[in-house]
Amino acid sequence: MGLLSGVLLLPLAPVRGVEWVAGRLLDAAEQELYDPATVRAQLGELNRAYEEGELTEEEFEREEERLLDLLEQPGPSAAAGTRTVTTSTARTASDMTETSPNARNQA
Repeated sequence: MGLLSGVLLLPLAPVRGVEWVAGRLLDAAEQELYDPATVRAQLGELNRAYEEGELTEEEFEREEERLLDLLEQPGPSAAAGTRTVTTSTARTASDMTETSPNARNQA
């Protein structure tokens, strides 16, 4: 960053700071959400609430399904501060014709 661009972009520094803090908060929230220990503790609490009659069977099954789905999903990337953005990419003609190893032998 040059001196001129640094001076011109100086008013945006608070915005970049807020964006950085928001990113760190999002990373921490995702880590806690996908932490298997946290999900297992929530499942234990759910079972306790069901056994004590605080939940109906439908509520229990719905919440249990949600928690089990969270447990099965892969969590956020292991590297702190990195965010993976997935985009759809166009397939080339060779990708479309080569669906299996046998497709090359038949061509």
